Amino acid sequence: AALTAVHLMFLHETGSNNPLGLNSDGEKMSFHSYYSFKDLVGFVILIMCLFMLTLFQPQLLTDPENFIQANSLVTPIHI
Repeated sequence: AALTAVHLMFLHETGSNNPLGLNSDGEKMSFHSYYSFKDLVGFVILIMCLFMLTLFQPQLLTDPENFIQANSLVTPIHI
């Protein structure tokens, strides 16, 4: 961790170089607009799937024993 901090400190002070001399500006994209929109779309799809699951199939992930009618005269075996 300390070596990484020293490395970042030197990169910040001196800057990095391009030993091949290639123009790398053409491959850059804006972080905020691209990744923020990409993450927002994924989040909306996830929330929509969870809403669909809870609104249309609410009993899908429940315990099957919840559907057995209770009998107050018999104590369950696991108690």
